[in-house]
Amino acid sequence: MSLVNYDAMSNVELKLYFLKHRGDRAAFQAYLDRINQRPYRIIARPDDPDFDEKVQAAIRQKLAKSNS
Repeated sequence: MSLVNYDAMSNVELKLYFLKHRGDRAAFQAYLDRINQRPYRIIARPDDPDFDEKVQAAIRQKLAKSNS
């Protein structure tokens, strides 16, 4: 069995690899480590009067980014 270099994989490649090799605990840990390195972005607080608008705007922005 050959060693897999998770660091050389892009985020998408690592996710796809893990989904194909669900028993690979090292791949799972590498994927979790990557997810936990992502910065958290607070869109709105629950008591924000514009909560719905801000969340919908963030969703539209994410969709536009993924479509381009």
